[in-house]
Amino acid sequence: MDEKLRKDELTRTVKFTPPLYKQRYQFIKQLVNKHKPKKVADLGCADCRLLWMLKFCNCIEMLVGLDISEDVMKEKMHMLYPLPGDFLQPSERSLTVILHQGSVAQKDPHMLGFDMVTCIELIEHLEIKELEKFPEVVFGFMSPAMIIISTPNSEFNPLLPTVTLFRHPDHKFEWSRAQFQNWALDAAARYDYTVEFTGLGAPPPGKDDVGFCTQIGVFVRKYLKNGEPETVEEYKEHVYKTIFKAVYPSLKDEKYLQTAVVNEVVRTSQTIARRLLDKRKSKYKKVRDGVETDPPFLTSCFLKDVEDPSLTKADNPHIEPFINGQTVYMPLAKIFSVPKVKQLCGTFETLSKLITGKVALSNDGSALLIDTEYENEELENEHLFPSSKP
Repeated sequence: MDEKLRKDELTRTVKFTPPLYKQRYQFIKQLVNKHKPKKVADLGCADCRLLWMLKFCNCIEMLVGLDISEDVMKEKMHMLYPLPGDFLQPSERSLTVILHQGSVAQKDPHMLGFDMVTCIELIEHLEIKELEKFPEVVFGFMSPAMIIISTPNSEFNPLLPTVTLFRHPDHKFEWSRAQFQNWALDAAARYDYTVEFTGLGAPPPGKDDVGFCTQIGVFVRKYLKNGEPETVEEYKEHVYKTIFKAVYPSLKDEKYLQTAVVNEVVRTSQTIARRLLDKRKSKYKKVRDGVETDPPFLTSCFLKDVEDPSLTKADNPHIEPFINGQTVYMPLAKIFSVPKVKQLCGTFETLSKLITGKVALSNDGSALLIDTEYENEELENEHLFPSSKP
Protein backbone atom coordinates (compact mmCIF):
# COMPACT_ATOMS: atom_id res chain seq x y z
CA MET A 1 0.00 0.00 0.00
CA ASP A 2 2.81 2.41 0.93
CA GLU A 3 4.59 1.65 -2.35
CA LYS A 4 1.38 2.31 -4.33
CA LEU A 5 0.82 5.62 -2.56
CA ARG A 6 4.42 6.66 -3.24
CA LYS A 7 4.02 5.94 -6.98
CA ASP A 8 0.70 7.77 -7.13
CA GLU A 9 2.27 10.76 -5.44
CA LEU A 10 5.18 10.76 -7.89
CA THR A 11 2.81 10.46 -10.84
CA ARG A 12 0.93 13.51 -9.68
CA THR A 13 4.15 15.38 -9.00
CA VAL A 14 5.63 14.96 -12.47
CA LYS A 15 2.45 15.89 -14.35
CA PHE A 16 3.39 18.96 -16.39
CA THR A 17 0.90 21.72 -17.19
CA PRO A 18 0.87 22.57 -20.01
CA PRO A 19 2.20 19.25 -21.38
CA LEU A 20 5.95 19.19 -21.87
CA TYR A 21 5.76 19.05 -25.68
CA LYS A 22 3.73 22.27 -25.68
CA GLN A 23 6.29 23.90 -23.40
CA ARG A 24 9.04 22.95 -25.85
CA TYR A 25 7.12 24.47 -28.75
CA GLN A 26 6.43 27.61 -26.76
CA PHE A 27 10.15 27.86 -25.93
CA ILE A 28 10.94 27.82 -29.67
CA LYS A 29 8.24 30.38 -30.38
CA GLN A 30 9.71 32.75 -27.78
CA LEU A 31 13.13 32.47 -29.42
CA VAL A 32 11.56 33.17 -32.82
CA ASN A 33 9.78 36.25 -31.47
CA LYS A 34 13.04 37.47 -29.96
CA HIS A 35 15.44 36.83 -32.86
CA LYS A 36 13.04 37.25 -35.84
CA PRO A 37 14.47 34.55 -38.16
CA LYS A 38 13.20 34.56 -41.74
CA LYS A 39 14.09 30.96 -42.58
CA VAL A 40 13.45 28.19 -40.05
CA ALA A 41 13.93 24.43 -40.43
CA ASP A 42 12.62 21.78 -38.05
CA LEU A 43 14.62 18.55 -38.19
CA GLY A 44 12.59 15.53 -37.13
CA CYS A 45 9.37 17.47 -37.71
CA ALA A 46 7.20 14.31 -37.42
CA ASP A 47 3.54 15.38 -37.13
CA CYS A 48 4.31 19.00 -38.14
CA ARG A 49 2.78 20.55 -35.01
CA LEU A 50 5.73 22.87 -34.41
CA LEU A 51 5.68 23.99 -38.05
CA TRP A 52 1.95 24.67 -37.80
CA MET A 53 2.51 26.91 -34.78
CA LEU A 54 5.44 28.75 -36.37
CA LYS A 55 3.55 29.55 -39.58
CA PHE A 56 1.70 32.24 -37.62
CA CYS A 57 4.95 34.06 -36.73
CA ASN A 58 5.01 37.10 -39.02
CA CYS A 59 8.81 37.27 -39.29
CA ILE A 60 9.13 33.82 -40.91
CA GLU A 61 9.12 33.67 -44.71
CA MET A 62 10.22 30.06 -45.17
CA LEU A 63 9.44 27.02 -43.04
CA VAL A 64 11.01 23.66 -43.86
CA GLY A 65 10.39 20.35 -42.15
CA LEU A 66 12.59 17.26 -42.46
CA ASP A 67 11.78 13.77 -41.22
CA ILE A 68 12.83 10.25 -42.04
CA SER A 69 9.20 9.05 -42.03
CA GLU A 70 7.16 10.14 -45.03
CA ASP A 71 4.01 8.49 -43.69
CA VAL A 72 4.08 10.39 -40.38
CA MET A 73 4.38 13.73 -42.16
CA LYS A 74 1.62 12.91 -44.66
CA GLU A 75 -0.82 12.20 -41.82
CA LYS A 76 -0.76 15.79 -40.59
CA MET A 77 0.67 17.90 -43.41
CA HIS A 78 -2.83 19.09 -44.39
CA MET A 79 -2.54 21.47 -41.41
CA LEU A 80 0.07 23.42 -43.33
CA TYR A 81 -2.11 24.34 -46.32
CA PRO A 82 -3.36 27.95 -46.54
CA LEU A 83 -6.88 28.50 -45.22
CA PRO A 84 -9.65 30.39 -47.08
CA GLY A 85 -8.97 33.37 -44.82
CA ASP A 86 -5.39 33.52 -46.06
CA PHE A 87 -6.72 34.19 -49.56
CA LEU A 88 -9.38 36.65 -48.42
CA GLN A 89 -6.86 38.68 -46.42
CA PRO A 90 -3.34 37.95 -47.74
CA SER A 91 -0.45 38.77 -45.46
CA GLU A 92 2.09 41.45 -46.26
CA ARG A 93 4.86 38.86 -45.90
CA SER A 94 5.55 35.93 -48.19
CA LEU A 95 5.48 32.43 -46.70
CA THR A 96 6.53 29.11 -48.20
CA VAL A 97 6.20 25.82 -46.30
CA ILE A 98 8.07 22.73 -47.53
CA LEU A 99 8.41 19.19 -46.20
CA HIS A 100 11.31 16.91 -47.14
CA GLN A 101 11.74 13.21 -46.48
CA GLY A 102 15.32 12.34 -45.62
CA SER A 103 17.95 11.76 -42.96
CA VAL A 104 19.73 14.39 -40.85
CA ALA A 105 22.89 12.43 -41.58
CA GLN A 106 22.70 13.43 -45.26
CA LYS A 107 23.84 16.71 -46.82
CA ASP A 108 21.36 18.37 -49.16
CA PRO A 109 21.59 21.96 -50.48
CA HIS A 110 17.88 22.37 -49.69
CA MET A 111 18.96 22.93 -46.09
CA LEU A 112 21.40 25.80 -46.65
CA GLY A 113 20.90 29.42 -45.68
CA PHE A 114 18.68 29.04 -42.60
CA ASP A 115 18.59 31.47 -39.71
CA MET A 116 17.34 28.89 -37.20
CA VAL A 117 17.29 25.09 -37.07
CA THR A 118 15.36 23.20 -34.40
CA CYS A 119 15.99 19.61 -33.31
CA ILE A 120 13.32 18.85 -30.73
CA GLU A 121 13.64 15.42 -29.10
CA LEU A 122 15.46 14.13 -32.20
CA ILE A 123 19.02 13.08 -31.46
CA GLU A 124 18.02 10.27 -29.06
CA HIS A 125 16.33 8.54 -32.05
CA LEU A 126 19.54 8.44 -34.10
CA GLU A 127 21.67 5.37 -34.63
CA ILE A 128 25.31 5.68 -33.57
CA LYS A 129 26.55 6.28 -37.13
CA GLU A 130 23.89 8.92 -37.73
CA LEU A 131 24.74 10.66 -34.46
CA GLU A 132 28.41 10.74 -35.46
CA LYS A 133 27.53 12.52 -38.73
CA PHE A 134 24.97 14.85 -37.16
CA PRO A 135 27.38 17.65 -36.06
CA GLU A 136 29.15 17.68 -39.41
CA VAL A 137 25.83 17.96 -41.30
CA VAL A 138 23.93 20.36 -39.03
CA PHE A 139 26.72 22.52 -37.55
CA GLY A 140 29.22 22.25 -40.37
CA PHE A 141 27.20 21.99 -43.59
CA MET A 142 23.86 23.62 -42.76
CA SER A 143 25.61 26.10 -40.46
CA PRO A 144 22.54 28.15 -39.44
CA ALA A 145 22.83 31.23 -37.24
CA MET A 146 21.08 29.40 -34.38
CA ILE A 147 20.46 25.75 -33.49
CA ILE A 148 18.16 24.55 -30.70
CA ILE A 149 18.55 20.95 -29.56
CA SER A 150 16.40 19.32 -26.87
CA THR A 151 16.73 15.79 -25.53
CA PRO A 152 15.54 13.82 -22.48
CA ASN A 153 17.53 14.12 -19.28
CA SER A 154 18.10 10.56 -18.08
CA GLU A 155 18.68 11.75 -14.49
CA PHE A 156 15.00 12.67 -14.31
CA ASN A 157 13.84 9.19 -15.33
CA PRO A 158 13.65 7.69 -11.79
CA LEU A 159 10.87 10.21 -11.08
CA LEU A 160 8.81 8.75 -13.94
CA PRO A 161 7.28 5.51 -12.56
CA THR A 162 6.37 4.16 -16.01
CA VAL A 163 9.93 4.46 -17.37
CA THR A 164 12.08 1.36 -17.20
CA LEU A 165 15.03 1.84 -19.57
CA PHE A 166 14.11 4.68 -21.96
CA ARG A 167 11.07 6.95 -22.27
CA HIS A 168 10.24 5.77 -25.80
CA PRO A 169 10.85 2.37 -27.44
CA ASP A 170 12.56 4.05 -30.43
CA HIS A 171 15.14 5.86 -28.30
CA LYS A 172 18.66 4.59 -28.92
CA PHE A 173 20.07 6.34 -25.84
CA GLU A 174 19.20 8.94 -23.22
CA TRP A 175 21.93 11.19 -21.84
CA SER A 176 22.62 12.63 -18.44
CA ARG A 177 23.24 16.36 -18.20
CA ALA A 178 27.01 15.82 -18.17
CA GLN A 179 26.89 13.59 -21.25
CA PHE A 180 24.75 16.02 -23.24
CA GLN A 181 26.82 19.04 -22.23
CA ASN A 182 30.11 17.33 -23.12
CA TRP A 183 28.75 16.41 -26.55
CA ALA A 184 27.31 19.89 -27.12
CA LEU A 185 30.44 21.75 -26.00
CA ASP A 186 32.59 19.60 -28.29
CA ALA A 187 30.33 20.29 -31.31
CA ALA A 188 30.19 24.01 -30.51
CA ALA A 189 33.97 24.30 -30.23
CA ARG A 190 34.57 22.35 -33.42
CA TYR A 191 32.22 24.46 -35.56
CA ASP A 192 32.61 27.94 -34.00
CA TYR A 193 29.39 28.11 -31.99
CA THR A 194 28.63 29.23 -28.46
CA VAL A 195 26.13 27.19 -26.43
CA GLU A 196 23.93 27.90 -23.44
CA PHE A 197 22.11 25.21 -21.49
CA THR A 198 18.63 25.34 -20.03
CA GLY A 199 15.64 23.04 -19.73
CA LEU A 200 11.92 22.52 -19.26
CA GLY A 201 9.92 20.47 -16.81
CA ALA A 202 11.12 21.38 -13.33
CA PRO A 203 11.55 18.53 -10.84
CA PRO A 204 9.29 18.25 -7.78
CA PRO A 205 10.32 19.93 -4.50
CA GLY A 206 13.25 18.24 -2.87
CA LYS A 207 14.44 16.68 -6.14
CA ASP A 208 16.28 19.68 -7.61
CA ASP A 209 19.48 17.67 -7.99
CA VAL A 210 18.09 15.72 -11.00
CA GLY A 211 17.65 18.81 -13.20
CA PHE A 212 14.95 19.48 -15.81
CA CYS A 213 12.98 16.67 -17.45
CA THR A 214 13.98 18.02 -20.90
CA GLN A 215 17.46 19.46 -21.35
CA ILE A 216 18.09 22.08 -24.02
CA GLY A 217 21.15 23.50 -25.73
CA VAL A 218 20.87 26.82 -27.60
CA PHE A 219 23.75 27.20 -30.06
CA VAL A 220 24.64 30.53 -31.69
CA ARG A 221 27.17 30.79 -34.50
CA LYS A 222 30.09 33.04 -33.56
CA TYR A 223 30.78 34.48 -36.99
CA LEU A 224 28.43 35.42 -39.79
CA LYS A 225 29.38 33.57 -42.94
CA ASN A 226 29.62 35.23 -46.33
CA GLY A 227 28.07 33.14 -49.08
CA GLU A 228 27.63 29.38 -49.08
CA PRO A 229 29.85 26.77 -47.41
CA GLU A 230 33.01 25.88 -49.29
CA THR A 231 31.82 22.30 -49.61
CA VAL A 232 28.54 23.18 -51.33
CA GLU A 233 30.00 22.38 -54.75
CA GLU A 234 30.28 18.75 -53.69
CA TYR A 235 26.58 18.55 -52.82
CA LYS A 236 24.69 20.07 -55.72
CA GLU A 237 22.53 16.98 -56.07
CA HIS A 238 19.37 16.95 -53.97
CA VAL A 239 19.08 13.73 -51.98
CA TYR A 240 15.91 14.63 -50.06
CA LYS A 241 12.46 13.85 -51.44
CA THR A 242 10.09 16.82 -51.40
CA ILE A 243 6.62 15.62 -50.39
CA PHE A 244 4.83 18.91 -49.70
CA LYS A 245 5.03 22.55 -50.72
CA ALA A 246 2.61 25.39 -50.04
CA VAL A 247 3.08 29.00 -51.11
CA TYR A 248 0.83 31.31 -49.12
CA PRO A 249 -0.91 34.26 -50.78
CA SER A 250 1.02 37.45 -50.16
CA LEU A 251 0.60 41.12 -50.95
CA LYS A 252 4.10 40.91 -52.41
CA ASP A 253 2.48 39.00 -55.28
CA GLU A 254 0.85 41.56 -57.59
CA LYS A 255 -2.22 39.43 -58.32
CA TYR A 256 -3.08 39.20 -54.62
CA LEU A 257 -2.18 42.85 -54.06
CA GLN A 258 -4.47 43.88 -56.92
CA THR A 259 -7.37 41.88 -55.50
CA ALA A 260 -6.84 43.40 -52.06
CA VAL A 261 -6.63 46.94 -53.45
CA VAL A 262 -9.73 46.56 -55.66
CA ASN A 263 -11.71 45.12 -52.73
CA GLU A 264 -10.63 47.94 -50.43
CA VAL A 265 -11.33 50.60 -53.07
CA VAL A 266 -14.81 49.23 -53.75
CA ARG A 267 -15.59 48.92 -50.05
CA THR A 268 -14.36 52.43 -49.28
CA SER A 269 -16.19 53.95 -52.26
CA GLN A 270 -19.44 52.25 -51.39
CA THR A 271 -19.19 53.46 -47.79
CA ILE A 272 -18.70 57.08 -48.85
CA ALA A 273 -21.35 56.83 -51.57
CA ARG A 274 -23.83 55.38 -49.10
CA ARG A 275 -23.35 58.38 -46.84
CA LEU A 276 -23.87 60.79 -49.68
CA LEU A 277 -27.05 59.03 -50.74
CA ASP A 278 -28.35 58.88 -47.17
CA LYS A 279 -27.86 62.64 -46.89
CA ARG A 280 -29.75 63.17 -50.14
CA LYS A 281 -32.55 60.90 -48.97
CA SER A 282 -32.78 62.76 -45.67
CA LYS A 283 -32.92 66.08 -47.54
CA TYR A 284 -35.80 64.89 -49.71
CA LYS A 285 -37.71 63.66 -46.68
CA LYS A 286 -37.48 67.14 -45.18
CA VAL A 287 -38.82 68.61 -48.46
CA ARG A 288 -41.68 66.12 -48.49
CA ASP A 289 -42.62 66.82 -44.89
CA GLY A 290 -42.54 70.57 -45.47
CA VAL A 291 -39.67 71.15 -43.10
CA GLU A 292 -37.22 72.39 -45.71
CA THR A 293 -37.92 75.94 -46.96
CA ASP A 294 -34.98 76.20 -49.38
CA PRO A 295 -35.39 75.37 -53.09
CA PRO A 296 -35.90 71.63 -53.76
CA PHE A 297 -32.76 69.54 -53.53
CA LEU A 298 -31.37 68.83 -56.99
CA THR A 299 -30.38 65.39 -58.22
CA SER A 300 -27.12 66.87 -59.48
CA CYS A 301 -25.32 68.19 -56.42
CA PHE A 302 -22.03 68.54 -54.59
CA LEU A 303 -21.74 67.29 -51.01
CA LYS A 304 -18.90 67.14 -48.50
CA ASP A 305 -18.73 64.00 -46.43
CA VAL A 306 -17.21 65.26 -43.16
CA GLU A 307 -18.48 62.58 -40.78
CA ASP A 308 -15.34 60.40 -40.79
CA PRO A 309 -11.95 62.20 -40.75
CA SER A 310 -10.27 59.05 -42.14
CA LEU A 311 -12.43 59.28 -45.29
CA THR A 312 -12.09 62.97 -46.08
CA LYS A 313 -9.89 66.03 -46.21
CA ALA A 314 -12.40 68.83 -45.70
CA ASP A 315 -9.82 71.49 -46.47
CA ASN A 316 -9.30 70.09 -49.97
CA PRO A 317 -12.61 70.20 -51.89
CA HIS A 318 -10.95 68.95 -55.09
CA ILE A 319 -10.96 65.41 -53.72
CA GLU A 320 -14.57 65.45 -52.52
CA PRO A 321 -17.08 63.04 -54.12
CA PHE A 322 -20.27 64.32 -55.71
CA ILE A 323 -23.48 63.02 -57.28
CA ASN A 324 -24.32 63.79 -60.89
CA GLY A 325 -27.62 62.36 -62.04
CA GLN A 326 -27.57 58.69 -61.23
CA THR A 327 -23.78 58.47 -60.79
CA VAL A 328 -21.54 59.10 -57.80
CA TYR A 329 -18.14 60.44 -58.85
CA MET A 330 -15.51 59.24 -56.37
CA PRO A 331 -12.18 61.02 -57.06
CA LEU A 332 -9.22 58.65 -56.84
CA ALA A 333 -7.45 61.30 -54.78
CA LYS A 334 -10.20 60.88 -52.19
CA ILE A 335 -9.79 57.12 -52.21
CA PHE A 336 -6.01 57.38 -51.96
CA SER A 337 -6.36 59.59 -48.87
CA VAL A 338 -7.80 56.61 -46.95
CA PRO A 339 -4.96 55.17 -44.78
CA LYS A 340 -5.63 51.51 -45.63
CA VAL A 341 -5.59 52.20 -49.39
CA LYS A 342 -2.45 54.30 -49.12
CA GLN A 343 -0.75 51.57 -47.07
CA LEU A 344 -1.58 48.92 -49.66
CA CYS A 345 -0.60 50.97 -52.73
CA GLY A 346 2.23 53.17 -51.55
CA THR A 347 1.83 55.60 -54.45
CA PHE A 348 -1.09 57.16 -56.30
CA GLU A 349 0.31 55.79 -59.56
CA THR A 350 0.19 52.23 -58.18
CA LEU A 351 -3.44 52.72 -57.16
CA SER A 352 -4.38 53.86 -60.68
CA LYS A 353 -2.50 50.98 -62.27
CA LEU A 354 -4.04 48.29 -60.07
CA ILE A 355 -7.68 49.36 -60.43
CA THR A 356 -7.66 50.28 -64.13
CA GLY A 357 -9.80 47.74 -65.97
CA LYS A 358 -11.18 46.35 -62.70
CA VAL A 359 -13.62 49.14 -61.82
CA ALA A 360 -15.59 51.76 -63.79
CA LEU A 361 -13.58 54.99 -64.12
CA SER A 362 -14.35 58.40 -65.60
CA ASN A 363 -13.03 59.20 -69.09
CA ASP A 364 -9.95 60.94 -67.71
CA GLY A 365 -9.38 58.16 -65.14
CA SER A 366 -9.50 60.57 -62.22
CA ALA A 367 -12.65 59.23 -60.53
CA LEU A 368 -14.40 55.95 -59.83
CA LEU A 369 -18.03 55.82 -61.02
CA ILE A 370 -20.79 54.31 -58.90
CA ASP A 371 -24.22 53.79 -60.46
CA THR A 372 -27.08 54.88 -58.14
CA GLU A 373 -30.03 53.90 -60.33
CA TYR A 374 -31.24 51.45 -57.68
CA GLU A 375 -31.11 54.20 -55.04
CA ASN A 376 -33.17 56.52 -57.26
CA GLU A 377 -35.77 53.77 -57.66
CA GLU A 378 -35.95 53.52 -53.86
CA LEU A 379 -36.62 57.25 -53.62
CA GLU A 380 -39.28 57.02 -56.34
CA ASN A 381 -40.98 54.15 -54.51
CA GLU A 382 -41.12 56.29 -51.39
CA HIS A 383 -42.57 59.17 -53.46
CA LEU A 384 -39.75 61.47 -52.38
CA PHE A 385 -39.49 62.88 -55.93
CA PRO A 386 -41.39 62.17 -59.14
CA SER A 387 -40.06 59.68 -61.66
CA SER A 388 -38.32 61.12 -64.68
CA LYS A 389 -39.22 58.01 -66.70
CA PRO A 390 -41.97 58.34 -69.36
